[in-house]
Amino acid sequence: MPPKKVVEDVTSNVVAFGRVRKNLKMGCVGLPNVGKSSLFNLLTEQSAPAENYPFCTIEPNEARCAVPDARYDFLCDLWKPPSMYPAYLQVTDIAGLIKGASQGEGLGNAFLSHIQAVDGMFHIVRAFDNDEVLHVDDSIDPVRDLNILQKTIIAEEAIVRKAGGKYKMLPLFTETTTKIKAMLETDKPVRDGSWTPAEILLINEKMQLITTKPVIYLVNLTMKDYLRQKSKYLPLIAKWVTEHGGTPRDIVPFSIEFEEKLYALREEPAKLEEFMKECKVKSKLDKIITEGFTKLGLQYYFTAGEKEIRCWTIQKGCLAPQAAGAIHGDFERGFIKAEVVAYQDFHDLCEGGKSMGPIKAAGKYRQEGKTYMWRLKNRTLGTKLQKIEAGSGARSKMDGSFKYRHRSMHHIQHPSFHVPKCLDGEAADSLQPEHQKSMNEPLSLSLAYTG
Repeated sequence: MPPKKVVEDVTSNVVAFGRVRKNLKMGCVGLPNVGKSSLFNLLTEQSAPAENYPFCTIEPNEARCAVPDARYDFLCDLWKPPSMYPAYLQVTDIAGLIKGASQGEGLGNAFLSHIQAVDGMFHIVRAFDNDEVLHVDDSIDPVRDLNILQKTIIAEEAIVRKAGGKYKMLPLFTETTTKIKAMLETDKPVRDGSWTPAEILLINEKMQLITTKPVIYLVNLTMKDYLRQKSKYLPLIAKWVTEHGGTPRDIVPFSIEFEEKLYALREEPAKLEEFMKECKVKSKLDKIITEGFTKLGLQYYFTAGEKEIRCWTIQKGCLAPQAAGAIHGDFERGFIKAEVVAYQDFHDLCEGGKSMGPIKAAGKYRQEGKTYMWRLKNRTLGTKLQKIEAGSGARSKMDGSFKYRHRSMHHIQHPSFHVPKCLDGEAADSLQPEHQKSMNEPLSLSLAYTG
């Protein structure tokens, strides 16, 4: 019997700050009494204490919330399976920070260690006047609050951790730490620098800096300001964010007061509909979730069939074998090819049915190999999968390898995450140019792999 063919390992091409994992977390951070715990409760439908006094939250609260997506809803409506598993965003509610935390004020280093444990930050900024809600500094000044958190974190990292092992004697270590110190001394977060893949690997492995974590600024307005879409604080916040390496897209104005009103009416559809007609604005919770998921560098695809629809979370920029490995490690190690078709083509051509026949007849079906990359910027939407599962389904010999097909699974989808912005009424011109393109990239994956 000839020896088994050696299968080449497919190395990951994902190079980014932070952990390369599928269960990354966003942490709600900010000063006390800015709305962190209230937002956490709204996102995750939890009941964490959210009282009107500093440090109501001591230990972090953790939960998850489903990522909204109209394409997932379409597949669920089409198949109506008994089991449905959407993508999830992991969220952590972290205690409030005050000035001097790096010297032990407030919860001190415990707060900073809680931030270290998450992968990205929802920085909640108070932009509402309310004498009944205490402020630790007795006045409302969002720019001052932004500076407090930024400088406290940078002060903690101003002394770069010593590294050892294989990096200790390398010129790369000295060059990287010098570059980091220069940025921190000028109050610039490390994530805003220009870094090589080798430098990113060094920072991830030996330093694990908080300022490498991505940030979304959530501006908590009064319901009155949110309804009229204006606030005297927003221009000042936008100026600060752009001056500190952010973009307008990183700012999401919302209102805890408004969102809690919607939540209170969730079981009274008639009153909720009437209220929404009167206010003429929509909830921002879906946008907060999708922006947080995207900011972590995550994306996902679906397997869909008569028995189950499930989302498989993958890293942005991963190759087809790595995406297949989200289902089972054997699929990554023995990957051969993927058969892909655009979601929009499937949606437009399926004629309300589950068959891929019309899509193939229209010539929208194609094959991709190991180097195929799911690209968010290309509006990659997903795949059709004749799901392979070792030891189940029919098995056929094909070019010296085995191809497995599971009879019950038919379609797999890899959505883009900016579409919900358009679906929930957001103006298309608020998207970056690449996100305004038509949704016309791959949706189909039939995985063949060596046994």
